[in-house]
Amino acid sequence: MERIHRAARSVVEHPAFQPMVITVIVLNAVALGLETSSIAAAMGGLPRFVDHATLVIFVLDVALRLIAYGRGFWRDPWNTFDFVVVAVALVPASGPFAVLRSLRVLRALRLVSAVPSLRRVIGGLLTAMPGMMSITVLLALILYVAGVMGTALFGTVAPTYFGDLGTTLFTLFQTMTGEGWPDVAREVMQAVPLAWIFFVVYILISSFMVLNLFIAVVVSAMENEVMAEARAKEAEYAAEEQIANREILAELRELRAEVAALRDSVPADGRPAGETRLV
Repeated sequence: MERIHRAARSVVEHPAFQPMVITVIVLNAVALGLETSSIAAAMGGLPRFVDHATLVIFVLDVALRLIAYGRGFWRDPWNTFDFVVVAVALVPASGPFAVLRSLRVLRALRLVSAVPSLRRVIGGLLTAMPGMMSITVLLALILYVAGVMGTALFGTVAPTYFGDLGTTLFTLFQTMTGEGWPDVAREVMQAVPLAWIFFVVYILISSFMVLNLFIAVVVSAMENEVMAEARAKEAEYAAEEQIANREILAELRELRAEVAALRDSVPADGRPAGETRLV
């Protein structure tokens, strides 16, 4: 059994294994896209054949990693992600499960787990989630306050955009994204000339300040992710160096022991042991 584990690990950890998996993922994504276009009819059953062949390769990939790492396979969240994606693809896409046929495209997401740089990006985003949630609450609070103010100020002059709180919140969200807000502002300013103050202050706070905080939090999380990876590599190099130093020290001790044994085997007069001295 141990021989099977070693053989599977040698295949999984081979330098050519990961690039091959990435190539298969890209081919599968292209095949799934071709099935939705008019080109699929001209190509016959080739896209479907590529889809089935890549699914077989994905199953073999997951099976090899399960054999190679055993229980350690589940310690990596990305391995669990790959297992779920492949398991969903194996569900029969017929009858009550026909809706799962569209989920085959999720296999393209395996590219995230296969490329280390993409894993770092997703890891940074997940790390930034607590900070992003705080900023989301702040943005919702600003949007609510501005919505109540906008409804009270412009509800009678521009009911199309500020007639009630729900309509006002949608208008302010559209304004925050920068989509068509000058038209809204000009219509309101025809009745309330100083309405530009409200729009300018709201855009400065929501778009230029709060939304940029999202970018700041994500960038900070990315930097922390890169630094953590660098520290992990440094720790790995330090551990390897310590192991090498211990091996060198062990060899030096063995050499000293051998030298001491040779020295003890030679008598004080310099003749080898067992040689008689002639008088």
